[in-house]
Amino acid sequence: QVQLVESGGGLVQAGGSLRLSCSASGSISSINNMGWYRQAPGKERGLVAGITSGGSTNYADSVKGRFIISRDAAKNTVYLQMNSLKPEDTAVYYCNARRDFSYGLFHNYWGQGTQVTVSS
Repeated sequence: QVQLVESGGGLVQAGGSLRLSCSASGSISSINNMGWYRQAPGKERGLVAGITSGGSTNYADSVKGRFIISRDAAKNTVYLQMNSLKPEDTAVYYCNARRDFSYGLFHNYWGQGTQVTVSS
């Protein structure tokens, strides 16, 4: 099992910055990829940014150039630096860890979520 605990959410004005942290514990060695997802009211949860165990990253088009995902393996922590925040970034942000198995199977672990609210 893997446990994920997020922190760093809050209220910020448009144009401001926040940094989210996700601390992982448990069967850390089993984790392959980690990432951040978000879900706004009435919308589906979607990928914001992901990072592989090798350090490769990918971003949703809406956050490219503004958000940066990073991973500190020694601290078992993933960060999401969010800059130039917009009201449309308002959502609950969830940390995700994925464990891959054979035959294309995988299991997702989720944190409890942290609220980010951007005021205009």
